[in-house]
Amino acid sequence: MTTTDSRVLRAELLSFDADPGENDTPAAGSLRYFEDGALWIEDGRIRAVDDYARLAPELPEGIEVIDHRGKLITPGFIDSHVHYVQLEIMASYGRQLLDWLNDYTFPEECRFAERAHAEALSDAFLDELLRVGTTTAQVFCSSHPVSVDAFFTASQRRGLCMLAGKVLMDRHAPEALTDDTRGGIRDSERLIGDWHGKDRLGYSVTPRFAPTSTREQLDAAGGLLRNDASLWLQTHLAENTGELDWVAELFPGSRDYLDVYEQSGLVGPRSTFAHGIHLDQEMRGRLAGRGANLAFCPSSNLFLGSGLFDRLAAREAGLNVSYASDVGGGTDLSGLATLKTAYQVGQLRGQPLTAWQGFYGLTLGNARALSLDERIGRLAPGMDADFVVLDPHATPLLARRSARCRDLGETLFALMMLGDDRTVAEAWAGGVCQHRRDG
Repeated sequence: MTTTDSRVLRAELLSFDADPGENDTPAAGSLRYFEDGALWIEDGRIRAVDDYARLAPELPEGIEVIDHRGKLITPGFIDSHVHYVQLEIMASYGRQLLDWLNDYTFPEECRFAERAHAEALSDAFLDELLRVGTTTAQVFCSSHPVSVDAFFTASQRRGLCMLAGKVLMDRHAPEALTDDTRGGIRDSERLIGDWHGKDRLGYSVTPRFAPTSTREQLDAAGGLLRNDASLWLQTHLAENTGELDWVAELFPGSRDYLDVYEQSGLVGPRSTFAHGIHLDQEMRGRLAGRGANLAFCPSSNLFLGSGLFDRLAAREAGLNVSYASDVGGGTDLSGLATLKTAYQVGQLRGQPLTAWQGFYGLTLGNARALSLDERIGRLAPGMDADFVVLDPHATPLLARRSARCRDLGETLFALMMLGDDRTVAEAWAGGVCQHRRDG
């Protein structure tokens, strides 16, 4: 005899069905909102979403109803670009990108050759993600295969939807971190065989960035993608002006930084390029034409002094923009903190981020950018039951501000500006409560 795992959560519910646009009022039909909603989950998926009063008569007798009235449920947050192996070097002082890599990042990543360390940091990182309501991320591991095995093992044990990959890096890094072209591809192939498509896991082919890979390695990475169109690709692009100059020296046969990746077949609809600050509109158009996305990492861009991302220029080019914490160059794993900083960057460029765009970006927008929107990113029947319970009264200041909010848009903006890990009352993934705030 089989039994089902079924329950209902009662709360305000918000989910996007389409891009809400850039106006203060969201586009018609772009979202669904239930002031007193019911989210019925069963065996790890969403069975029904509706007004509580409408759904209540259909519920089985005795089904558990979790009462979260006064709180807001949205789809779980998605982080499109983050380095789990950099968790313990967050808040390292005073470097720009290339010096920061040499002084902090590379020495730290050498530690992930040890399985015990990789396992401990995988669990710590996932704890932190769930604490801030992030239920899915695209993750850079280190160049050590064991760092990937540890991360996927920890993610699978919790039933999480995660993308990750082994860093490919065959030059311009410490010997303890570099691989050789054939060895790095061989390791990637083994990891793909072991993990890609297993449960809720997916593999991202992960050349760190052009300066740390030879053309031979980039071409071999492109070969992996040609052999399996279901794989993802993640790397970095045009983060720092010094980086651009270095790439021009290393690849004199390429017309620009993006062309380095294009020549190796790395630009496609499942490709994420982190940062993309220093691009012209023609390069943005080339990315858009291939369906790629840029991961906007606002706190990292400010912390490392890299520059101000032009979000509207990307949008005008038809280019997908996703939102990401980066870490450890970033200052916070929280998606809410990412939106706050994105708003501030936007203000400096005269293109402030609306709360509608922000919450769409963290949920359905990022899911679409990562080709995961058939599974996550919306509260809808058949979708995986990944969601976050937000408390607009989590802190005294947020409670005061929320009490003055006149509509949902103002409440969402207050959450963007004043929310933090305390705002996340619960985080659910695969129909399981993975984090519950103490107190």
